[in-house]
Amino acid sequence: MKYCLVVDDSSVIRKVARRILEGMQFEIAEAEDGKQALDACSARMPDAILLDWNMPNMDGYEFLTLLRKMSGGDRPKVVFCTTENDVAHIAKAMDSGADEYVMKPFDKDIITSKFGEVGLV
Repeated sequence: MKYCLVVDDSSVIRKVARRILEGMQFEIAEAEDGKQALDACSARMPDAILLDWNMPNMDGYEFLTLLRKMSGGDRPKVVFCTTENDVAHIAKAMDSGADEYVMKPFDKDIITSKFGEVGLV
């Protein structure tokens, strides 16, 4: 079973993502911000990360930059999940090591499609 870390400061978004991803046969862990996510990755590196951009303590961009420098941090497929839809934000996410991105709000079809594009399903 593949392991996915859902990183978002919204408990509602984490719950919706968990429900969708568990239905896709992923084992799920959650983090409320980038700091918790780094701690989780240090304990067990996930196969996939669904990552919010705007969070307190450490945003998604800073988390991703630090993740990619960690031992094994190049392995997880990272899908940014954000309300930021301008080209500059998308380019910054992809340049920092994101594999794909989805816009909020999302649904099962969008997540399935994006995870499929990066080879997770």
